[in-house]
Amino acid sequence: MLKICRGKEIQKTFFDYAEPECLVDVRQIIEEVRQKGDEALKKFTLLYDGVNLNDFRLSQQEIKSAGKKVGSSLKKAMAQAAKNLKVMSRSQLSSLKSLNVKIKPGVTAEQKIIPVNRVGIYVPGGRYPLFSSLLMAAIPARLAGVKKIIVCSPPSFEGSLHPALLYAARLSQVDEVYRLGGAQAIAAMALGTESIKKVDKIVGPGNLYVTAAKKELFGQVGIDFIAGPTELLIIADEKANPAFIAADLIAQAEHDFRARPVLITTDLVLARKVNKKIEKEVEKISTRETVRTSLTKNGLIIIVKNVEEAVTLANRMAPEHLAVFMERPERIIDRLQNYGSLFVGEYASEVLGDYSSGLNHILPTNSASRYTGGLSVRDFLKVQTALRVSKKGLMEIGPAARHLAQAEGLEGHANSIKIRLEGKSG
Repeated sequence: MLKICRGKEIQKTFFDYAEPECLVDVRQIIEEVRQKGDEALKKFTLLYDGVNLNDFRLSQQEIKSAGKKVGSSLKKAMAQAAKNLKVMSRSQLSSLKSLNVKIKPGVTAEQKIIPVNRVGIYVPGGRYPLFSSLLMAAIPARLAGVKKIIVCSPPSFEGSLHPALLYAARLSQVDEVYRLGGAQAIAAMALGTESIKKVDKIVGPGNLYVTAAKKELFGQVGIDFIAGPTELLIIADEKANPAFIAADLIAQAEHDFRARPVLITTDLVLARKVNKKIEKEVEKISTRETVRTSLTKNGLIIIVKNVEEAVTLANRMAPEHLAVFMERPERIIDRLQNYGSLFVGEYASEVLGDYSSGLNHILPTNSASRYTGGLSVRDFLKVQTALRVSKKGLMEIGPAARHLAQAEGLEGHANSIKIRLEGKSG
């Protein structure tokens, strides 16, 4: 099922970024939304979603009544996931502090942390919308103190949004919900239209068009990161359970045709057992076509000489999800540096990270974990600094600033300090 190769055959990062091929179309959509506002949103919603809408926003009554269509067991599971996510988010928030630092006598540097004012969350639609992604984004945003949280998701469920998605919106205290998807939704949130007020930052996963739109509009609006197909890299030794590995690779593969499930192991026997188990288990699930395509086109088993080679490859690949199924995982954990989230031990299924563990599942892909981590409460906060300087403090740090400005040829900068040092006025 999965192609087996040697570690030395991997010549690239594997999870590297590829420029979306739909950029030209996305740019046209963005420009039309910029020029025509709601008229363009109606046009593209009819064109891409097959739904003719005059009003994109769902009322609070519609959101509230949707909860009646959601089963009690699903509500209970959502509540547990939300509770665990809140525990983690509150702990992250407590680690961030305002500062008041005395640099020199008469010189005080300050730091305060405030929330972003208005945030937009994109939630992919479909028959089974990712309501868990709404929880992952909205709950830390609310705990961070964001004043307005809006959600956009395509009207792919009976011309509207799935009741479970609307229940998740209510559970996480979202302010506004719009049945609007694709690049046009990102453009609307970034630029604003007659019915949708623009936001300061957009977060959440999406397809190629959504990703390309976020990339194109970055700078005019803040974003979390440029995300691509979901990724799972498992490092396993000969003691690992092939059934667990196969189950996790299948779970990752069923996300979509472009998902990237990869196993690195020192043991060829284990690799063959995993492949055999996958072939047997795939036939039992309803998503088998997606799984087969993903595993065949994008899946890989890499045989390495030793765990040191496995660590080197993992750090180079920088996957979204990294799992370590080894007898003594501690011997390599500290050397693993690039990943969105790490899952240690065979019972730490990556699926727990997707739903109920308290970890956030909106994570960097395309090797972006080399320089950033996953979504957290920090993404909804701004660090602002301030400076207070007395005349005595100016005498402490002013001469250095003046000298540096002169060295860079910025005479006006140097003069700004000079007149203060000389006490000139008027």
